[in-house]
Amino acid sequence: MPMATTTPEQIFSIANGAAALAWLLLAVLPRRRWVTNVVTSTVVPAGFALAYVLIVFTQFLGAPGSFSSLSGVQILFRSPWLLLAGWLHYLAFDLLVGAWEVRDANERGIPRFIVVPCLFLTFMFGPMGWLLYRVVSASRARALPLNS
Repeated sequence: MPMATTTPEQIFSIANGAAALAWLLLAVLPRRRWVTNVVTSTVVPAGFALAYVLIVFTQFLGAPGSFSSLSGVQILFRSPWLLLAGWLHYLAFDLLVGAWEVRDANERGIPRFIVVPCLFLTFMFGPMGWLLYRVVSASRARALPLNS
């Protein structure tokens, strides 16, 4: 979709739908390699990354604001396109973290009912979910006998 005819709101809606579907797949089909290694680790984040790159290349140069201060970032994000780019950045990286959590949990044998709350928090609050997953995986590792 060319940006001239597509609005940031439309891309936002499409991206949110794709993200929600990817997160649902992680929660429901965590042991399917096509989910953890293809859809949520490559295809969907790559789509977000491509949209991000296109937006940044077409909107960032000459935009008011900067990354050198909080007020500069606030000015940058007044642009709906650059705010969308920031949102796509969040969606991509949070999904990559969630996919890693699921792969790691599969390798460690951590049950899905323990991982799903971590995934939800990663989806909604990024670092909070990652931190919870790290606490869960560390506590599970300590609880295992040394010869396992």
